Amino acid sequence: MHKLTALLCFISWSGFWAFGYLALSSIGSFTQAQVATAALIAFVGMITGVLSYLRLIKLSETTGYAPKTNQLDADARQQAHLAGSH
Repeated sequence: MHKLTALLCFISWSGFWAFGYLALSSIGSFTQAQVATAALIAFVGMITGVLSYLRLIKLSETTGYAPKTNQLDADARQQAHLAGSH
């Protein structure tokens, strides 16, 4: 699952950069439909890249490959907020 997610992340970001470059650099030489299609594919690549990257982070934390983030629970966060406001 990790390798598949990493592969999806890589392909998504590659598509984002490749089609984003096409959409931005060839506005005068392509038709509007081609530029819009390239921009849409770049947008889809960006969204799937971000989502797969976040999934990789979650998988890494649950398997122990990466340390978990030190987030406070709601009570500790409220106490810290109250202590800082005085």
